[in-house]
Amino acid sequence: MKAQTLKLNRFSFTAQSRALARRVALGLGILAVSAGTAHADGPGRGNTAQFEKNYLVFIVNHHYSALRITELAAGTDPMRDPQVVAPQEGTSATPGFGATPAKASDDEIRSMARMGNREQREEIGRALRMLREWYGIQYQPQLTPDGRRMIAMLEATPAGAQFNQVFLRTFSNHHLSALAPSLHCTVKSDLNHDGLQRYCENIVIVQKNGINDMREMLCKKYSDCGFIPMTGDKRKDYEF
Repeated sequence: MKAQTLKLNRFSFTAQSRALARRVALGLGILAVSAGTAHADGPGRGNTAQFEKNYLVFIVNHHYSALRITELAAGTDPMRDPQVVAPQEGTSATPGFGATPAKASDDEIRSMARMGNREQREEIGRALRMLREWYGIQYQPQLTPDGRRMIAMLEATPAGAQFNQVFLRTFSNHHLSALAPSLHCTVKSDLNHDGLQRYCENIVIVQKNGINDMREMLCKKYSDCGFIPMTGDKRKDYEF
């Protein structure tokens, strides 16, 4: 009887030890999985973190350059017009720049410039928030060298029909420079950052549609139907 009891006790102890070992192993497994898991409200993992920081800084500066580009077309106003749709309404001035009269003479182009200005202000805000909340980076937008060149060219272009055409070409090229980085963002950002992936997907859609809207305007309004947007040294902003 004692031998049987001893065997039962040993069996019970062995079973308990195995159960404990399984629980410990399971716990360690959970910890290991947790250690490699990023959260939607946290930084990216591995190389995705550096990619995201680089992309967000890029898109902030890219959009910041667009603010001055679009306000040269639409002009600036210290106060908004109370009408829902006001063809002569301008935009808010970019910090560091003074009041600017509208240089575009076409209401449709001015409307498109106002829309782009407002959208990109909001997109700058979203990108700055992600940099701040995920990576603790307090970033100040800066004009890019390419943005400065575009701005200088538009400032030097006479207002009216000539400006309209140069603006449509210039802003198309500006849009194009954001397409490839934003497309890369959809497959290189952290898998848990759905908000950033949607942000980048939206930029791809908006920039692509904006380019084709401007190509259509160039064709219909100025018989410039063969324009192809390009980046870098291949650009031909001045050719009509």
